[in-house]
Amino acid sequence: MPRVVAIDHGLKRSGLAVTDPLRIIATALDTVPTPELFAYLKAYVAKEEVDGFVVGLPMHLDGRPTDATPHVQEFIGHLRKAFPGKWVETVDERFTSRMAQQTLLASGKGRMARRDKGTLDRISATIILQGWMSGQ
Repeated sequence: MPRVVAIDHGLKRSGLAVTDPLRIIATALDTVPTPELFAYLKAYVAKEEVDGFVVGLPMHLDGRPTDATPHVQEFIGHLRKAFPGKWVETVDERFTSRMAQQTLLASGKGRMARRDKGTLDRISATIILQGWMSGQ
């Protein structure tokens, strides 16, 4: 079965996570500077069988779009054009950053490791993917 890639899209960098081929486990994949994201995804899809993408959609607690929402929606449009044979779904990412911070704190990592925003982006993407998987 093909993998699914989750994307926690940001203006500066984007966190990525991926399922195993059986779609049982979500694993952090990488953090990529956002301007390099499409090149990274094209290279990844060329070497791994990918069925589709799950993208975190930022929303306020009351369900209204955030300032980042239009950027993510624009990205999704480009993603669909770049990978026309792949499906794209969105997942509400309201609490993923907070959950990622709590996960990193609970991991026992030192202060310097916790300051690495790339780690938070990867963990957030993993949480987005786990949420999507549990809804399937």
